[in-house]
Amino acid sequence: MDLSKLRNMGISAHIDSGKTTLSERILYYAGRIHRIQEVKGGGDGATMDYMDLERERGITITSAATSVKWGDCDINLIDTPGHVDFTVEVERSLRVLDGAILVLCAVGGVQSQSMTVDRQMKRYKVPRLAFVNKMDRTGANFERVVKQLREKLGCDAVPMQIPIGKEDKLQGVIDLVAMKAILFDGDNGEHVRVEPIPADLADAAKEARHAMLESLAMYSDTLMEKLLSEEAVSEDEIHAVVKQAVQNQSITPVFCGSAYKNKGVQPLLDAVVRYLPNPVERKVIAKKWDKPDEAFDLVPDPKKPLVAMAFKIVDDPYGQLTFMRIYQGSIAKGEAYINQRTSQKQRFSRIVRMHADKREEIDTAEAGDIVAVMGVDAASGDTYASEQKYCTLESMFVPEPVIKMAITPTNRDGLDKLGKALQRFTREDPTFRMSTDDETGETLIAGMGELHLDIYVERIKREFKVEVEVGAPKVSYREAPTKGTAYDYKHKKQTGGSGQYAHIIGHLEPLPDDAPETFVFEDAVVGGRVPREYIPSVEKGFRAVLDKGPIAGFPIVGVKATLEDGSYHDVDSSDMAFQICARAGFREAFLATKPVLLEPIMKMEVEVPADFQGPVTGELNKRRGLIISTETVGNTSTIVAEVPLAETFGYSTDLRSMTQGQGVFTMEFAKYRPTPGNIQKEIIELKKKQDLVAASK
Repeated sequence: MDLSKLRNMGISAHIDSGKTTLSERILYYAGRIHRIQEVKGGGDGATMDYMDLERERGITITSAATSVKWGDCDINLIDTPGHVDFTVEVERSLRVLDGAILVLCAVGGVQSQSMTVDRQMKRYKVPRLAFVNKMDRTGANFERVVKQLREKLGCDAVPMQIPIGKEDKLQGVIDLVAMKAILFDGDNGEHVRVEPIPADLADAAKEARHAMLESLAMYSDTLMEKLLSEEAVSEDEIHAVVKQAVQNQSITPVFCGSAYKNKGVQPLLDAVVRYLPNPVERKVIAKKWDKPDEAFDLVPDPKKPLVAMAFKIVDDPYGQLTFMRIYQGSIAKGEAYINQRTSQKQRFSRIVRMHADKREEIDTAEAGDIVAVMGVDAASGDTYASEQKYCTLESMFVPEPVIKMAITPTNRDGLDKLGKALQRFTREDPTFRMSTDDETGETLIAGMGELHLDIYVERIKREFKVEVEVGAPKVSYREAPTKGTAYDYKHKKQTGGSGQYAHIIGHLEPLPDDAPETFVFEDAVVGGRVPREYIPSVEKGFRAVLDKGPIAGFPIVGVKATLEDGSYHDVDSSDMAFQICARAGFREAFLATKPVLLEPIMKMEVEVPADFQGPVTGELNKRRGLIISTETVGNTSTIVAEVPLAETFGYSTDLRSMTQGQGVFTMEFAKYRPTPGNIQKEIIELKKKQDLVAASK
């Protein structure tokens, strides 16, 4: 395989920006499908949205992979969801991709989820192109979106095209590099026609080209000199500068069009091949297995030892499918490779190339490729290598779940099936968690939002044929200290024979809000007052009580515990004695830190017709929302607010009835904030009642 002719790329965006419509057009123009399917409006639904639920709801739930050929290049393409509830799908796709297309709506511009995707791309240093889609919609404004890219995402957005006409008069685009007009003919825009620029747009194109060259000159001295001396700049020189700047993540070239109206997709594919890096141009670092501080570069060479990452797990009727990105070496059907996390040798029984839910069997795959392997027991983020204890790849960022609900099968026969379903989903999705409530014995599921859990409940009913009842959603509160306090706790127990003795002295204090960890333990013992072998026992004891705080039984966060002094007994002190002492000492001291309940706050973006802005803002205030900004463009108002998660349940129904079904909203987790005193009191009282009910059962 010629790796310079391979591109691994993804399509990411805010909800309803047209990602799946764009990927459908890419498949069509690349000859992968012969008939375009639309996401909404009858038909079978888009090719990449292959789950029934995706087609019914018109949304993408899981990222789908496929491969297409464009010119002489192979492109591995991943279409990702836009809903923040499925953010881990975007996270794991970007972790293994070499480049991405950030799709933006020409009317909505840079929206809340666009910012989340932008953060994810920056986290994994993924070079990207931007595509301003839906240029045919009323209110489309290319210049405004470019300005928002610069202001809201802080990126150097450089338009490489300008539209010919807009809204319902959109005809095509002007390529500012070649200075040609590109028009799209045929029923599905499959015939690309290149013509001279229309006379009425010549001045605007000249101006836009000059602005583009001025932006690019910042990244090339040669280009700067040519501009200053007013020399002509060749197309090849411009392409070379853009490619270099994109791969250094210095600029974001901006393209435009309308995927739905079949305009502007082919030039975007040309740009993908021209500017986004191939696997050889992308630098990937692995850490040595035995020395995590030492790193080395991975080389996409099929002859070197294998290094691959399992980035997504899918269970299907034929067994577990493990999606892998091969960074170095190669894999062959029937060979065995070592999971670096478990040190187990596992046989790759079949290797398949995926096209949405269809698969094509292959015998080998090499560095740079993205394939799926059958018959291995892996978890998301596992590294595979051909040698024992060879290296590890940095794993993915997984956000914490913010919402919980109880789930029970309606009849006892469904218990086993429900258990199987939940186990499978926790393996597939790191943001979906399952636990059992110690007091009530209920099975709890936790996730990123109402939609996230709704989809899983629906999948349990359809795929596992289990009817389930779901309790009201519960919010994951946290308990945190507000002031420091000292502790001095002695644990002494004599019951004939050897007793138990441990004594610890130190202090607890709140961690700063921006601290990366939720709990920090510091050992400040001097002079051996507590023997070194018992210090880990103290930390273990402290950590054991973090799951259940004393106010209302929620996890404890934001605490630093320092151990300064203590005493021990030659015979009666033991690991267990110090653990028990630490547990009891921490509980007692934590109450003295004046702890408060923290509640999850969601950043909510609501889009409504301007006439309804007043009532919608009033409703958000009623839900204890804090309005951050309101912006009205044309007839649409966008309200950004921070609202406690506990107040968001049932909001979609209320918003629909308030706006005659025209309002839409998105939300994502923003931060934890102290709960107001009266609400905290209600939560604690409710918890006490629930505990009494559970105890009486």
